[in-house]
Amino acid sequence: MVSGDELLSSKFVAYGPSHLVVLGIFAVGVLVLVALGRRQRTSSSEVKFSRVFACAIVAVTVPLQILQFLPDEWNPETSLPLQICDFAWVVAAYALWTHRPLPVTLTYLWGITLTSQGMITPDLGSAFPEPRFLMFWGMHVLIIWASFYLAFGLGIRPDWQRYRQAVLITFGWAVSVFVFNVIAGTNYGYVNSKPDRSSILDFLGPWPLYVVLEIAIVT
Repeated sequence: MVSGDELLSSKFVAYGPSHLVVLGIFAVGVLVLVALGRRQRTSSSEVKFSRVFACAIVAVTVPLQILQFLPDEWNPETSLPLQICDFAWVVAAYALWTHRPLPVTLTYLWGITLTSQGMITPDLGSAFPEPRFLMFWGMHVLIIWASFYLAFGLGIRPDWQRYRQAVLITFGWAVSVFVFNVIAGTNYGYVNSKPDRSSILDFLGPWPLYVVLEIAIVT
């Protein structure tokens, strides 16, 4: 069910009913996965469930990303898989499958500190049940669920060595995307300018100050 504004405009409305429903599902899922992970520690079900979770991320995300390349959905400014969450879901699935320290740390960093910003102030125009709506929320929710499950459920916490490596990888992504945006005239990752809609970045000042402060917060 959507609000009157959503029905009239066929556009997503931040903190309208569809947004609140997603946030409610997300919150319940975090509690369930953390509790489940703590019960699974050192048990044989830990690996089995983690790998099922990894497969679920792939099964949900890949078809929805493929849809972005269909003629009716294609938009060079939004369809290319260059956002941090486009990399984060791959890393999250790998982290769940292997429990290796670096992908787990990247999932923690990208999920809890970066992808969560998109849930608080989503830059989304498509309403439920459009493919972009499903892709945006499916990807964001699953990445952050994986972060909480691994770090606070199973207790696989980042160490400082891996965290520094993760920060360097993130910096490399930001520089690469910035250069691409300049060449292509896009704004993936919002590293070249803020999103058109209100966002949490509005509290961090103008460009490039908000980029610098975001890096400082992450590190």
